[in-house]
Amino acid sequence: MHDLRALRADPTGFDAALARRGLSPVAGDLVRRDEERRAALQALQEQQAQRKILAKEIGQGKKTGQDTTALEQKAVELRDHIAALEASASAIESEITATLASLPNRLDDTVPEGRDEDANQVVHQWGEVPVFDFEPKQHFELGEQLGLMDFSTAAKLSGARFTVLRGALARLERALGQFMLDVHTREFGYSETIVPLLVNDAAMYGTDKLPKFAEDSFQTTDGRWLIPTAEVPLTASVAGEILDAKTLPIRMTALSNCFRSEAGSAGRDVRGMLRQHQFSKVELVSVTTPEASADEHERMTRCAESILERLNIPYRRMLLCAGDTGFGAARTFDLEGWLPGQKAWREISSCSNTRDFQARRMNARYRSENGPAFVHTLNGSGLAVGRTLIAVMENGQTAEGTVEIPQVLQPYMGGLSRIDRSST
Repeated sequence: MHDLRALRADPTGFDAALARRGLSPVAGDLVRRDEERRAALQALQEQQAQRKILAKEIGQGKKTGQDTTALEQKAVELRDHIAALEASASAIESEITATLASLPNRLDDTVPEGRDEDANQVVHQWGEVPVFDFEPKQHFELGEQLGLMDFSTAAKLSGARFTVLRGALARLERALGQFMLDVHTREFGYSETIVPLLVNDAAMYGTDKLPKFAEDSFQTTDGRWLIPTAEVPLTASVAGEILDAKTLPIRMTALSNCFRSEAGSAGRDVRGMLRQHQFSKVELVSVTTPEASADEHERMTRCAESILERLNIPYRRMLLCAGDTGFGAARTFDLEGWLPGQKAWREISSCSNTRDFQARRMNARYRSENGPAFVHTLNGSGLAVGRTLIAVMENGQTAEGTVEIPQVLQPYMGGLSRIDRSST
């Protein structure tokens, strides 16, 4: 959500910020509508004052036996006029709010120009891309040959974009989630949290998922939403609060199932488990002060990178361009892991600083030296568990079709170091 006062103060700058995202100017219309709203409110105050004076005149007239019929008729007309002004002001305010809610966050000055992912910038790259003396397979080929990744049963149960994992692969996914949580909580100071998988409209709206991304999410028959990411309940947990500055930063993490309808992605990544309706992810959320949010963004991204490094997965950090930065983000780093089977870099984490964009929508503040001020919120994947599983499988594959398990995961696997057809 945007600050209307800031928009009025610099409408040209506001439209210039929208233009970076390829959007048309709206500031002039919003300022005009706001002037209409303020004029209606001013007239409303004047009419309410007249109504009080008229009420006194009617009261005094009745006490002295005067005929107050004309005054009472005028009072009725005034009441109707006041109601019309109230309705007009309310309608204009709703229109302004709806427009502001539909507009994306302003981008950080360091975000590069560009229309799509082709303009994203490589910040740095870690690890050596593996060279195999055989043609590497994609994860679904490995999983099906091992008899541990079952798409046909999943389709029978739920349709497309679902997967059944069995035996050692199921255990490996669980091990990845536990390993990530242990690192983030024990070493990086995130507080482990178990969150509801169903949330209300307010939680989705406050974290900028509504109304923009309604079609990308699943809604239940009672009006609640299956979370598209644990970012929603974690961030919304501070909605409506005025936090003590001494408690900041608040750092939370959760391993949860996530649910996305993948509207608009027909035909993309239809093979395997890269793009699923249901997947698990370790989410990182920080709530901090405006002064600290840039450093917190770097810190969060490094926490996610540390997981990839310990798993020995080659990755590169990408600074997203204007056209590829998400709706609620001011600045985003994507971490792309190398997938030998695809011979491509694929997103495995996304870490974003939304600044006060979400905080304004959910009215989340803290006590600053100058009074209550909006917090800054950040979110990131630490990591997407299913995509990390894919990267582990493809980077750890052998010519025999087995999968070598990274050393840091072996204690979570009961000492197992390799997955083959005999693994259970």
